[in-house]
Amino acid sequence: MALRAARAIAPLTRLSLIRSHHSTQRRLIGALGEGVEEAASMFDSKPNFIHPTSLVHPNAVIGQGVSVGPFCTIGSATKVGDFCQLHPASHIFGNTELGDGCIVLTGAIVGAELPGRTVIGCNNIIGHHAVIGVKCQDMKYKDGDDCFLYIGNNNDVREYSSIHRSSKSSDKTVIGDNNLIMGSCHIAHDCKVGNNNIFANSTLVAGHVEVEVAQDVPRYMLVAGNRAELRGLNLEGLRRHGFTGLEIECLRRAYRKIFMPTDANSCSIIDRLDKVQDNEELAHVAVVSSMVQSIRDCFGQSRRGICRNGFAKEA
Repeated sequence: MALRAARAIAPLTRLSLIRSHHSTQRRLIGALGEGVEEAASMFDSKPNFIHPTSLVHPNAVIGQGVSVGPFCTIGSATKVGDFCQLHPASHIFGNTELGDGCIVLTGAIVGAELPGRTVIGCNNIIGHHAVIGVKCQDMKYKDGDDCFLYIGNNNDVREYSSIHRSSKSSDKTVIGDNNLIMGSCHIAHDCKVGNNNIFANSTLVAGHVEVEVAQDVPRYMLVAGNRAELRGLNLEGLRRHGFTGLEIECLRRAYRKIFMPTDANSCSIIDRLDKVQDNEELAHVAVVSSMVQSIRDCFGQSRRGICRNGFAKEA
């Protein structure tokens, strides 16, 4: 992040363009490669908008093109990345770092005046009245101990959700990338959440929980349970991503041959994969070949093996 302390007024009509200028700059640099610093420098001069009713500590570090709406608070140890947006009555406190392109919606609170820090990556959305990076609710926490929260990139934390810092200095709460955390969810101290997860409304995750799949999930498939078991193809996901009816039907046929054979004891899963690849009707369907290769990859030496087949007892 190119960060600097700044306080400026820009026309309100330009606020909606802040994020688009940021993405345009990244596309320009990616397309032209090195030597475009001069061409891209025009984006670096975008002024900030800070509403006069907001309280921004003079020691706060504010990036380029930041907009701060009415009645916001930005604390003394805060770093706000380029092209961030703070909507009215949103607040950032403590030793908190907000990456480029983040949006903090009305009523949200990020960080707290506690030892330790909260670090949030780029392009995250913090929903209305969400509370992120505050003191945990673990009775073992001792006032004065460092506590930490690290959040990755491209997460959407919806309204009234809460994510707490760790309960001790030797641990941390970690949220990965590309997660959707729906309204009124709670992720407690010292949790570890990976990438590409969806937490449905009002999901509550207690302290020290790790959210992950212990074994590999092949391409196009759906898992459920604790521990996760294969439950079939992710049909809705396939439709949403534009797979044709023929492709989905071929995947279903291949899935049944591999995981739901009429006689499961007749041959190994590797033999069943070979049979699918030798099938005249399925062998030349690209998505079937992709699924079969994904299953084979699960048995590689550096992999964790495939998730248990949830239909094994029924087959």
